[in-house]
This record gives sequence, C-alpha cells and structure tokens, in this order.
Amino acid sequence: MTSVTSVELNYLVFRYLQESGFTHSAFAFGYEAGINKCPIDGNLVPPGALITFVQKGLQYLEMEANLSNCDTDLDEDFSFLQPLDLITKDVHELRQMVNERRKKLRKDRNKDFEKENEGEHGRAREKEREKECENDREKADNGKEREQQQQRENQTDREMVTDQEDKVTVKHEENGALGGPEPMDISTTSTSHLCEIPSSDVTILDGHTSEVCACAWSPTGSLLASGSGDSTARIWTIAEGSCRSGSQNGPLNVLVLKHVKGRTNEKSKDVTTLDWNGEGTLLATGSYDGQARIWATDGELKTTLTKHKGPIFSLKWNKKGDYLLTGSCDKTAIVWDVKSGEWKQQFEFHTGPVLDVDWRNNVSFATSSTDTMIYVCKIGENRPIKTFAGHQGEVNCVKWDPTGSLLASCSDDITAKIWSLKHEKHVHDLKDHSKEIYTIRWSPTGSGTNNPNKDLVLASASFDSTVKLWDVEAGRIIHSLNGHSDPVYSVAFSPNGEYLASGSLDRSMHIWSLKDGKIVKTYTGSGGIFEVCWNREGDKLAACFANNTVCVLDFRM
Repeated sequence: MTSVTSVELNYLVFRYLQESGFTHSAFAFGYEAGINKCPIDGNLVPPGALITFVQKGLQYLEMEANLSNCDTDLDEDFSFLQPLDLITKDVHELRQMVNERRKKLRKDRNKDFEKENEGEHGRAREKEREKECENDREKADNGKEREQQQQRENQTDREMVTDQEDKVTVKHEENGALGGPEPMDISTTSTSHLCEIPSSDVTILDGHTSEVCACAWSPTGSLLASGSGDSTARIWTIAEGSCRSGSQNGPLNVLVLKHVKGRTNEKSKDVTTLDWNGEGTLLATGSYDGQARIWATDGELKTTLTKHKGPIFSLKWNKKGDYLLTGSCDKTAIVWDVKSGEWKQQFEFHTGPVLDVDWRNNVSFATSSTDTMIYVCKIGENRPIKTFAGHQGEVNCVKWDPTGSLLASCSDDITAKIWSLKHEKHVHDLKDHSKEIYTIRWSPTGSGTNNPNKDLVLASASFDSTVKLWDVEAGRIIHSLNGHSDPVYSVAFSPNGEYLASGSLDRSMHIWSLKDGKIVKTYTGSGGIFEVCWNREGDKLAACFANNTVCVLDFRM
C-alpha cells in the first residue's frame, strides 16, 4: 500500500495554511517543519491538494466499509455518513452503521410502498406528487360543499312535503334543473358508457416491475417500445391485425433492455424517455442516471452516451437520423453524433433543468427549462439564434409545428404560447386552462404530412383535467374536452388527424372526434396513464400505466 511521509504531509499542511490566508501560521509552521529544505517541487502540487487528499481518504473508507455489502442502494447508505464518523470510527463500526441504516430504509420503504407506488423518479411523477396535496385540499372542500348542498336539499324537501302535491312535483323539477349536472357532464358520462372498448379488444403487456412512464411505436413496423422505473426498456412485437384475446399465439415476443446489470431496483436507472429513429432501426433511451443509450431492434446495446451530470428528461432524433439531442437536469442540452458515438456540442444556456427539447430541422432545435426560458439553438453556433421570454413558470414542453415555422410551448403559468422566429414576442397567448399545462401536440397537417388540406390544430393537456383544442391561426379555442376527472398527462393525434387520444391519472383513456369534440371510444385501466401513442396505420393505440402494465387497444371506427 502506498504510504505518505511526514515530509509530504507537512508540505500539504503548509500549502493549505498558505492558500487559506493564514500567512503567519504558514510562516511559523514552515520554519519549524523546515519546508525550505523540502525536496518537493511546489509547481507540481495543485491548489487544494490537502482537501482533495482527505476527501479521497474518506471515499476509500466508505468503500472499505461497504466492501462486504453487495446489496443495492449504496448511494443511500453513504448519504448519512458524516466525515467525522469516517475519521473516528473503525471499519467494523462503520459497517454496523451502514447495515442498521439499510434495515431502516427497507422498513420505511415497505411501509410507503402502496402510498408512493414504488418510487417515483420521472418528471411526470414528480409533478404528480406536487399536485397530491392540492387535490386533497380540493376534495375536502368539495366534500364540505356537497354536505352543505345535501343539507339544503333535505331542508327544501321537508318544506315541500308540507305543500300541495302538484307544487312538490314542480319544485322538484326546478331543483333538478338548477342543481343537476351540466349538459357536458351528462353527455360525457353516457358516451363513455356506450363507447367502452371491450376487454376482448385489449392486449395487456405484463413484465415491467415498476410504473411505465414512456411508450412509442416504431415508425416502420409493429414494434412497441416502453420505458419503466424498473431500470429497463422493452421492445414488444405486436401481431398484425386484431388485439383480440388469443390473437397472440403463445408467449408475447419481448426483448428486455437492461440499464443496469444484476438486480434491477436501482432508482437511479429509471428509464424516463425514449424515441425511435425515422427508419425504425434504432431506439434511444434516456435514464435517470444521466446516460443515453442506443439499442438495435434485436436488443443489442449499440452505444452508451455519457456526458450529462443529471437525469435526462427528454431526447429526440433529428429527421435525418445522424444526430440525437438530449436535455438534462444538469441544465444543458447535448447534440450527439450517432455514427461516432461522441458528443458534438453541449449547449449551456439555461439556468435550470432542461425539461424538453424538439428539433426544428436537421441542425436547429428548441429547448425549454424550469428557468421559464425557451432557446432556439443551431449546431455550430455558440449562442442561441433566438430567445423566447414570456412564460412566468416552468416551461414543460416545446413542440415545432409540422412545417417548422411555429413553436408551441406550455407552462406551469397556466398558459400555452405560440412563437414565430419572425417575431420577438409570442404570436398567441392561450389562456383558457385553470391549472398548469403539462403537454402539447400539433395535429399532423400541412405539406409533407398525410393531411395537407386540414387546418392546423394544437392540443393542450392540463392538471385541470381538461384537454383544449386551439385554432392556431386565430389564436382561439375550438373545443374544451371535459371527460377526465384527474390531471391529463398525455395527448396524441391519430395519423389521419381525425381523432385525439388522451390519457389521465383517472386511469382512463378517451378517444375524441375532432369534428365535434365528443368521445367516440374510451378505455379504463388499473392505474394512472403516463403516455398514449398511435401506431403508424392508426388502427392501434398503446398506453402505459402506473400499475406496471402497457396496454394495446384495437381502434377501428
């Protein structure tokens, strides 16, 4: 084992005193220790060497203390150890402390398992937690209101009983008209009941052991990818034709893409986002460990992209497929050269975590952040080519329209905005929601799509449980889709632009007709829905759930 001499240690102490501004102490110590006779070349010793030396020693002690502990969650074990513990206690005592801490963590975790739904690390789940307290308060208030309303109605009923029979009837009718549900509530409920997708038209994909927070169909075939908090992504091969029970002969064909070797309950390896390249030959996944990975369709890990220092919340391929763009909690976005597997450029303009990224074309893109700012960047440029300021809260999502001329954004400030590179200020400020807007999507229309003649429509999904459809040219609302009872996390347009699917924490997925804003089909699962997506043909829908499942639904009108 390498040992340090007293001469070397004295020199490190001398330099520490000098660098800390303790001039007199440094002189006295240097004189007594004979530093002027020391053979060490001071130019070779970096600043802060003593502190670095001590820190490395502490890290070594940490590793030694945990050498025999092959269990997971080492980061959590270390987090409570104080430097003084490491200096004053021997290895045996440290091991004992670590083991006791681990037992306590397991106990606490088991207690909270049901409540916390086995750890929630994705951006969607973090937002969900923020809303829980607010929802509880609202439910309590609504409960009180209902109770008071009931008391008032009972009082009215008692008064009416003493009146004549015909008046009783009239008054009851009036009371129903005044206190009954709104017309939208009536039609939505009855429509939902009539249009429920039968379980025979649903295939449930089991296998994930934690909540599934991302899903995406391959643009070219029958492959469906899903990403989960269990440290895996999966590629499912979905049979052509009907999803009816029995259409999948034998066990489902699935590839498991493991993001960590061995046991898979390391929360730092949650798969938070995924995206297929345009040819459907490569799948990119982003993880809570700050790494992006590129996989082939046979499950082979092609490349691991390592540079971010925080969780990746968003990643996108450009259309050409030569660059991958990632946005991270470390406040940066990185463009990766896929062929070489190296980073091409890191964009460090934001002052808060990057929440979303979206390509405008093959070389320029937009980024949004918790810092309320939106930047349009271009490969090779050292500054943003456009800055959009105007939001007052975290900007959760940015999306370019199909032609790349308009950018839509949505925020915790309860607004969605439309921007153009030709203007400094937003073109439209869309303000009809009553709570934070989590995501937005453009309808597939305009040149280069299947729907060149349809008007451009923007859909926004909010924590107010509604989805709004916007006429982008006029900047006004077309429909408010009021069918969910909890926050809506995901919306997706059908490829033909005629339908919109929405998924909510109320466990239901609704499919809406864009013509009249009514529900045409609905499905209720066993957990909150984090994402919904259509296949290329538009005859199948996938949804991923908080109860560890993915569902594939038949859709034929």
